[in-house]
Amino acid sequence: MRVFVDLSKAVPAAQIEGEDPHETHELKVLLREASTYLQSFAWCRRIREEYMGIGVGGVIGVFLFRIIPSGDDVDEWVWVVAGDLPLAYITAEEAPNAACALDAYIGAMDRWVAAAKVGDPTDGLIPVDVPPSPEHARQLEARLRFLDREILSRYGEDLAQSPQRSSK
Repeated sequence: MRVFVDLSKAVPAAQIEGEDPHETHELKVLLREASTYLQSFAWCRRIREEYMGIGVGGVIGVFLFRIIPSGDDVDEWVWVVAGDLPLAYITAEEAPNAACALDAYIGAMDRWVAAAKVGDPTDGLIPVDVPPSPEHARQLEARLRFLDREILSRYGEDLAQSPQRSSK
């Protein structure tokens, strides 16, 4: 499957640098977490290329991977969001750039939060590695609002490329 991925603002993994050596280390840790997570899926045979789209050490990393998929029905480009929140992947079909991937992630997690707050089933929603309780929902919601306010708000132009902007 062919999808458009905007690599103009993506940094190849070998060139990832933070504002200082500590942040660089934190970003590389997030990259390792994201690649390990991605390789845990049977549909990912191997990672061919890795990029960072958005990164704040110890907080968030939005990474783009070009993979060798296990079948024709699997996209070769996939985003992984890692950080102080649940790991998740977003297909590049939904997100041509890192800001759109983060926006899609926040939107999917918002749906999980809404269901968990009121005790609705979370089956069929983005997987989250904690029980769907109101307490976990409040904790995740606080992180999502921080990401939206402090990180995603800087990427208005990139978000204009989104096929479906999440509603906040």
